[in-house]
Amino acid sequence: MPSYHKLYTPQDTAVVFIDHQPQMTFGVANMDRASLINNVTLLAKCAKEYRVPAVLTAVETESFSGYIWPQLLDVFPGQPIVERSSMNAWDDAGFRKAVEATGRKNILLTGLWTEVCVAWPAVEMLGAGYNIYVVEDCCGATSVAAHDAALSRMVQAGAVRLTTIAALLEWQRDWKNKEHYDALMGLIKQHGGAYGSGVEYAYTMVHHAPQSAQKPQVVPKKAA
Repeated sequence: MPSYHKLYTPQDTAVVFIDHQPQMTFGVANMDRASLINNVTLLAKCAKEYRVPAVLTAVETESFSGYIWPQLLDVFPGQPIVERSSMNAWDDAGFRKAVEATGRKNILLTGLWTEVCVAWPAVEMLGAGYNIYVVEDCCGATSVAAHDAALSRMVQAGAVRLTTIAALLEWQRDWKNKEHYDALMGLIKQHGGAYGSGVEYAYTMVHHAPQSAQKPQVVPKKAA
């Protein structure tokens, strides 16, 4: 069985985004959909910043589900999308090839819906020797009960549950690592909710960041 007795790094992980599409979003009832979109966008932007490979896949785009969210596509312009008909992405040869091409065994898994299009590939990918980390607040289900049951099934199979902020901080690991620090803080301020507000406060009030960028621009009125 896979071992989870060490933390992952940007160098040994990949992120999979499954079916973040409008038709699937309509059915999400386990969490606020705006928060779901925000979390997915934050994770995607951080993956790009840390140069973590990403796999994007969609199901029946033009016949049923619609195109992947623009917020996600904007992070990965020109990224190939693995188009499928199967509800289980792992059944699709193109998806398996895309995951294998990352060369990574630690897979952060996200998608819609948790109980089908996340749970099914998670179970089979665990069986294929991958370490699966389910970023649960980047997954949407048709009910709270469906979400919880799917998470239980994946954990019973060997998956690990985590959330967006925990996922991206595991990539950073140590605040002395400055390569991505400023970019990460910028993304957290933009998408990190209460944590982002705390970062903003620390920057301006504790570290005395320049105020000019924080204050709204006042445009003088033209003379009548």
